[in-house]
Amino acid sequence: TNAYASTLRETGQTVVPMVAGISAVLVNLCLNYVFIFGHFGAPAMGAKGAALATVLSQAASAIWIVSFLCSKKSELRISLPNLRPRADMIGRIAALGISPFIMQITESAISLVLNNGLQTYGGDLYVGSMTILNSVMQIAFSLNNGFAGGVQSIISYNYGARNFDRVKQTFRRMIATTFLMGAVFSLSVDLFPTAYAGLFTDNPELIALTAKVLPIFTAGMWIFGVQTGCQNTFLGLGQAKISLFFALLRKVLLLIPLALLLPRLGLGVWGVYLSEPIADVLSASCIGITFLFSYKKILSEEAVKRV
Repeated sequence: TNAYASTLRETGQTVVPMVAGISAVLVNLCLNYVFIFGHFGAPAMGAKGAALATVLSQAASAIWIVSFLCSKKSELRISLPNLRPRADMIGRIAALGISPFIMQITESAISLVLNNGLQTYGGDLYVGSMTILNSVMQIAFSLNNGFAGGVQSIISYNYGARNFDRVKQTFRRMIATTFLMGAVFSLSVDLFPTAYAGLFTDNPELIALTAKVLPIFTAGMWIFGVQTGCQNTFLGLGQAKISLFFALLRKVLLLIPLALLLPRLGLGVWGVYLSEPIADVLSASCIGITFLFSYKKILSEEAVKRV
């Protein structure tokens, strides 16, 4: 489903994958209600019901997209000769996918380092706060990445068509929007930290601690939208290496070393919390400066011919 949906987006057909994605979510929600709790004659299956609902909703979405691609309505129709594997094409596709792959796989390493630091310098309560912090941050990441990922397809389409004015207008609006989204989110956390913490627990001690550290941990989100916008723009322009570098910069080269170093410099458990905003600000600043100095060159006619 993801592969075919991405193909449609890259060819400018954004409505179909959007409808497929929304439909899959709605089907999943309805089936969860039926299978988890047991309604309309179905037995209550609990966690098994949730798993079954997820599989069925994804299958339904995949069938719908494939059927569309096999129909005359699609500008890009499935053809068996074109489905033969090509090593050069697979390599180019994999290169563009390495950046988001690295971003996902390093999350596990980051969680390990942060939780270990909090356990060492704080205790179980601090580890519990990190679970909530990551959940709150995921809200912002999902909004930013979802928006930027959708706009990336528009940039790729117009870049391939050499419509550079449209490309410039699109990434300017995307970066402005992702920056605004990050700033609004950061402001809301500063104003209502207790409300955010209360969404995930009713433990008064954990709520108090989380409300205290949440504004610190999310302080870099006001500028992180710049990184999201620039990184997805680089991907849309086919600059996989640059996007990969900045994916590694924030998480591997900055966040993990800072989380290990700052507590040992006398900051203790607060050093673990501070590592996140420091890494966010430094990384977003670096990619923003790089983007300003490189995007004109990337959009030149010679750059397009070399792609």
